[in-house]
Amino acid sequence: MPDSASAVLEAAAAEAVVPVRLPRPATGEKPRHQPRYHVVLWNDDDHTYDYVIAMLRRLFGHTAETAFKMAAEVDTRGRVIVLTTTKEHAELKRDQIHAFGADRLIARSTGSMWASIEPEPS
Repeated sequence: MPDSASAVLEAAAAEAVVPVRLPRPATGEKPRHQPRYHVVLWNDDDHTYDYVIAMLRRLFGHTAETAFKMAAEVDTRGRVIVLTTTKEHAELKRDQIHAFGADRLIARSTGSMWASIEPEPS
């Protein structure tokens, strides 16, 4: 005769509810994904490479090498895409760039760099 603890466990296991995943009805449509947006950083003369690299590393988690390449691209091309994500996340990251503050290494720097978001081309 099994002990009472074993009997209780066996009874509980027999009554356990297992979630069942029901198949989706076939509609012929593929699942839709959220549209993607680029976060674009724009060049100016009021921020140093050190500032841009530090900002990209802190806000986006980019490596020093990636952040340097992006800093060079924004300097030479006037803009660089720093992230592609959902619209809400892109808006958050754009706002974080705008709030990052002035570059303390340049006296004329009075505020953050400028960023915008734009839809990723389909």
